[in-house]
Amino acid sequence: MIRDGSIETFGTDVIEQSMKVPVLVDFWAPWCGPCKQLGPVLEKVVKAAKGKVRLVKINIDENPEIAQQLRIQSVPTVYAFVGGQPVTGFAGAQPESQIKALIDKLVGSQGGDDDAANVLEAAKAAMEAGDIQSAAGLFSAIMQEEPENAEAVGGFARCLISSGQLDDAGGVLDGVVPEIAGHAAIAGAKAALELAREAGDLGDP
Repeated sequence: MIRDGSIETFGTDVIEQSMKVPVLVDFWAPWCGPCKQLGPVLEKVVKAAKGKVRLVKINIDENPEIAQQLRIQSVPTVYAFVGGQPVTGFAGAQPESQIKALIDKLVGSQGGDDDAANVLEAAKAAMEAGDIQSAAGLFSAIMQEEPENAEAVGGFARCLISSGQLDDAGGVLDGVVPEIAGHAAIAGAKAALELAREAGDLGDP
């Protein structure tokens, strides 16, 4: 549930694990005072979530490559990974109430229809704002729990289309469960995929 991470374990502990449950990554340093305040609070809230979220703590002095890759400007910085992507985060020490609210939002897709609807709205808002990476992570999180959620599947496919990953989008849409194959969100995504493919064909020499 809580472990120390490194450049060697990042793929397994963060990327792979976040395909199953949200993973908080706490970037800290031994010389950082606020880090010592935030660390115990993060651990307390994560333990209270009882396995619905994981925490990986990364010492940036020992793992500068990760800090550079993710453009960590200061410590403490916390990123939340869902579906293999960073979807949200914060910098600086935060009160327990704010961290709990963040975790509640992250695990919302696992907590019932109302929470799933909230995450779905957040994903749609991110997509409309042009934040395709965040939207894809949120749509993916819903799909992990509800593969029959047509709006999440359609939204995820649209994210892939927007990113130019047309074959991947086609794979997602071809693999939908029969119950949602005729849903408007799936049909809309398929139409968007066809348009993108036609546009690509026109652009070829």
